[in-house]
Amino acid sequence: MPGYDDLIEDVASAILSSKHTVALTGAGISVESGIAPFRGKGGLWERYDPEEYAHIATFMQNPARAWVLFKEMIEVIRRAKPNPAHIALARLEELGLLSCIITQNVDNLHQSAGSRNVIEFHGNIINLSCIECGKKQRCSEVSLDEIPPLCACGGVLRPDAVLFGEAIPFDALVSSRKEAEACDLMLVIGTSGIVQPAASMPLVAKDSGAKIVEINPEETPITFIADIFVKGGAGRVLSDVIRRIEDKLR
Repeated sequence: MPGYDDLIEDVASAILSSKHTVALTGAGISVESGIAPFRGKGGLWERYDPEEYAHIATFMQNPARAWVLFKEMIEVIRRAKPNPAHIALARLEELGLLSCIITQNVDNLHQSAGSRNVIEFHGNIINLSCIECGKKQRCSEVSLDEIPPLCACGGVLRPDAVLFGEAIPFDALVSSRKEAEACDLMLVIGTSGIVQPAASMPLVAKDSGAKIVEINPEETPITFIADIFVKGGAGRVLSDVIRRIEDKLR
């Protein structure tokens, strides 16, 4: 069984030989930034029933209740900074070695790290929209002292994130599938591999002939199709991969 250094070498070589690399990221990549995942021990769903707080029906019937969860999420995300994993992916894009990121996260940390081609599968919680007039605002422009926050027109504001009971944005779904079909290498990072339809993207890539590299602290349902599985935190692994790539490019 290959050791850690051998796996880092294999991942670096796969990226350098790829003509079209895509990354799929999940909540695990942002844990090192202080953002807890939704699922698992310590996750938000241990304290908030998603059907009760994060469903579109709840929001429409009782927006103040839904905003208890949204406010906590926004306050955590406002304090969060990109970690070495986000920075490493931005560096890969800068080097011309990463075509795009498909992210399940709503925290905007990929963009904050400098990544430009990001497909937000589940939207972005730092952008708000009025359910009455449609006006868009950044959450930094809105006071959350009273919830739910209101637009100047009097309408309730909502995050531009996909809630339970809502469909994935059509453009994000189409773009993600197109990238999964076109890539010859997919990096799967920090995702549980159980939330559909995002979890199907590695399968689409694999069926189209792509190599799959998975970086996760534990095995997931995606591991069985991975050509390379690196067990570990995304920050350490991706930082080591970047160093190996930059050494090879010197």
